[in-house]
Amino acid sequence: VSGAASDRNCVVLSDIHIDIMDYIQPATCTDAEFRQMWAEFEWENKVTVNTNMIDLNDYLQHILKSTNMKCLTPEKALSGYCGFMAANLYARSIFGEDALANVSIEKPIHQGPDAAVTGHIRIRAKSQGMALSLGDKINLSQKKTNI
Repeated sequence: VSGAASDRNCVVLSDIHIDIMDYIQPATCTDAEFRQMWAEFEWENKVTVNTNMIDLNDYLQHILKSTNMKCLTPEKALSGYCGFMAANLYARSIFGEDALANVSIEKPIHQGPDAAVTGHIRIRAKSQGMALSLGDKINLSQKKTNI
Protein backbone atom coordinates (compact mmCIF):
# COMPACT_ATOMS: atom_id res chain seq x y z
CA VAL A 1 0.00 0.00 0.00
CA SER A 2 1.39 3.38 -0.94
CA GLY A 3 0.36 7.01 -0.73
CA ALA A 4 1.21 8.87 2.46
CA ALA A 5 0.41 12.28 1.02
CA SER A 6 -2.68 11.35 -1.01
CA ASP A 7 -6.00 9.73 -0.29
CA ARG A 8 -5.37 6.88 -2.77
CA ASN A 9 -4.13 3.43 -1.86
CA CYS A 10 -2.72 0.93 -4.29
CA VAL A 11 -2.73 -2.85 -3.82
CA VAL A 12 -0.39 -4.79 -6.10
CA LEU A 13 -2.46 -7.71 -7.40
CA SER A 14 0.32 -9.39 -9.34
CA ASP A 15 1.62 -10.80 -6.04
CA ILE A 16 -1.61 -12.66 -5.29
CA HIS A 17 -1.43 -16.30 -6.40
CA ILE A 18 -4.65 -18.28 -6.72
CA ASP A 19 -4.66 -22.01 -7.39
CA ILE A 20 -7.14 -22.91 -10.13
CA MET A 21 -7.84 -26.18 -8.30
CA ASP A 22 -9.61 -24.20 -5.58
CA TYR A 23 -12.44 -23.24 -7.91
CA ILE A 24 -12.64 -25.77 -10.76
CA GLN A 25 -14.93 -28.79 -10.54
CA PRO A 26 -15.61 -31.79 -12.80
CA ALA A 27 -18.78 -31.35 -14.86
CA THR A 28 -20.69 -33.06 -17.63
CA CYS A 29 -22.16 -31.94 -20.93
CA THR A 30 -23.46 -33.63 -24.05
CA ASP A 31 -21.30 -34.26 -27.11
CA ALA A 32 -23.25 -31.57 -28.99
CA GLU A 33 -22.68 -29.03 -26.19
CA PHE A 34 -18.96 -29.90 -26.11
CA ARG A 35 -18.63 -29.41 -29.89
CA GLN A 36 -20.54 -26.10 -29.73
CA MET A 37 -18.38 -24.75 -26.90
CA TRP A 38 -15.22 -26.00 -28.65
CA ALA A 39 -16.14 -24.00 -31.74
CA GLU A 40 -17.14 -20.87 -29.77
CA PHE A 41 -14.27 -20.59 -27.30
CA GLU A 42 -11.62 -18.12 -28.44
CA TRP A 43 -8.68 -19.05 -26.25
CA GLU A 44 -6.67 -22.19 -26.85
CA ASN A 45 -3.56 -23.42 -25.06
CA LYS A 46 -1.72 -26.37 -26.59
CA VAL A 47 0.40 -28.29 -24.10
CA THR A 48 3.00 -30.79 -25.26
CA VAL A 49 3.04 -34.03 -23.29
CA ASN A 50 6.34 -34.25 -21.41
CA THR A 51 6.28 -37.19 -19.04
CA ASN A 52 8.11 -40.35 -18.09
CA MET A 53 4.86 -42.31 -17.73
CA ILE A 54 4.66 -45.30 -20.08
CA ASP A 55 0.96 -46.23 -19.94
CA LEU A 56 -1.67 -44.22 -21.84
CA ASN A 57 -4.52 -44.86 -19.41
CA ASP A 58 -2.35 -44.13 -16.38
CA TYR A 59 -1.34 -40.81 -17.93
CA LEU A 60 -4.97 -39.90 -18.64
CA GLN A 61 -5.98 -40.74 -15.06
CA HIS A 62 -3.07 -38.64 -13.78
CA ILE A 63 -4.22 -35.64 -15.86
CA LEU A 64 -7.83 -36.07 -14.68
CA LYS A 65 -6.69 -36.12 -11.05
CA SER A 66 -4.29 -33.19 -11.52
CA THR A 67 -6.78 -30.90 -13.29
CA ASN A 68 -10.01 -31.92 -11.54
CA MET A 69 -11.62 -32.41 -14.97
CA LYS A 70 -14.08 -35.12 -15.98
CA CYS A 71 -13.48 -37.45 -18.91
CA LEU A 72 -16.47 -37.29 -21.26
CA THR A 73 -15.20 -40.07 -23.52
CA PRO A 74 -16.92 -43.34 -22.57
CA GLU A 75 -14.75 -45.88 -20.74
CA LYS A 76 -15.56 -48.46 -23.41
CA ALA A 77 -13.97 -46.23 -26.08
CA LEU A 78 -10.80 -45.97 -23.98
CA SER A 79 -10.48 -49.68 -23.23
CA GLY A 80 -8.14 -51.98 -25.09
CA TYR A 81 -4.74 -51.08 -26.42
CA CYS A 82 -3.83 -49.80 -29.86
CA GLY A 83 -0.94 -47.43 -29.15
CA PHE A 84 -2.90 -44.17 -29.17
CA MET A 85 -5.75 -42.51 -27.27
CA ALA A 86 -8.00 -39.48 -27.69
CA ALA A 87 -10.28 -38.21 -24.92
CA ASN A 88 -12.39 -35.12 -24.26
CA LEU A 89 -12.35 -33.53 -20.79
CA TYR A 90 -14.64 -30.94 -19.24
CA ALA A 91 -14.79 -28.86 -16.08
CA ARG A 92 -16.66 -25.80 -14.86
CA SER A 93 -15.49 -23.22 -12.36
CA ILE A 94 -17.59 -22.21 -9.38
CA PHE A 95 -18.08 -18.93 -11.27
CA GLY A 96 -19.77 -20.74 -14.19
CA GLU A 97 -16.82 -20.62 -16.60
CA ASP A 98 -16.34 -23.69 -18.78
CA ALA A 99 -13.03 -25.34 -19.62
CA LEU A 100 -12.58 -27.99 -22.30
CA ALA A 101 -9.61 -30.20 -23.09
CA ASN A 102 -8.79 -32.69 -25.81
CA VAL A 103 -6.10 -35.22 -24.93
CA SER A 104 -4.39 -36.80 -27.92
CA ILE A 105 -1.62 -39.15 -26.84
CA GLU A 106 0.31 -42.11 -28.17
CA LYS A 107 2.93 -44.60 -27.12
CA PRO A 108 5.64 -44.86 -29.77
CA ILE A 109 5.82 -48.65 -30.08
CA HIS A 110 8.94 -48.50 -32.27
CA GLN A 111 10.84 -47.09 -29.26
CA GLY A 112 10.23 -50.21 -27.18
CA PRO A 113 7.99 -51.13 -24.23
CA ASP A 114 9.54 -48.54 -21.91
CA ALA A 115 8.87 -45.59 -24.25
CA ALA A 116 7.21 -42.61 -22.60
CA VAL A 117 3.78 -41.33 -23.60
CA THR A 118 3.88 -38.50 -26.17
CA GLY A 119 1.28 -36.19 -27.68
CA HIS A 120 -0.59 -32.96 -27.03
CA ILE A 121 -3.37 -31.61 -24.84
CA ARG A 122 -5.42 -28.78 -26.30
CA ILE A 123 -7.29 -26.65 -23.77
CA ARG A 124 -10.05 -24.23 -24.75
CA ALA A 125 -11.86 -21.66 -22.63
CA LYS A 126 -13.67 -18.35 -23.00
CA SER A 127 -10.99 -16.52 -21.06
CA GLN A 128 -7.25 -16.51 -21.56
CA GLY A 129 -6.67 -16.90 -17.83
CA MET A 130 -8.55 -20.17 -17.59
CA ALA A 131 -6.79 -21.68 -20.62
CA LEU A 132 -3.33 -20.61 -19.43
CA SER A 133 -3.93 -21.66 -15.80
CA LEU A 134 -5.02 -25.17 -16.79
CA GLY A 135 -2.05 -25.46 -19.12
CA ASP A 136 0.30 -24.44 -16.32
CA LYS A 137 -1.32 -26.97 -13.99
CA ILE A 138 -0.83 -29.74 -16.56
CA ASN A 139 2.79 -28.75 -17.19
CA LEU A 140 3.56 -28.85 -13.47
CA SER A 141 1.77 -32.13 -12.81
CA GLN A 142 2.98 -34.15 -15.78
CA LYS A 143 6.61 -33.87 -14.73
CA LYS A 144 5.88 -36.07 -11.70
CA THR A 145 7.11 -39.62 -11.89
CA ASN A 146 4.86 -42.62 -12.30
CA ILE A 147 4.33 -44.17 -8.87
